[in-house]
Amino acid sequence: MKALLSSKPVLWFLFLFNLVVAAVAPFVVDGAQGVATAVGMGVVSLGAGSALLKGRTEGQHAA
Repeated sequence: MKALLSSKPVLWFLFLFNLVVAAVAPFVVDGAQGVATAVGMGVVSLGAGSALLKGRTEGQHAA
């Protein structure tokens, strides 16, 4: 299961989808719930983005 979640297509989907939701959530959902949604989705997006960068830098060192 871990290999599936850490594959590049899944990480790109998590990064982009959660980034878009984090950017739109405060405008669609009112109040604290919109802010909390944006923060939570932003954290997931940053995690996926950092995993993409980590995989990229590890791939360069292995070559």
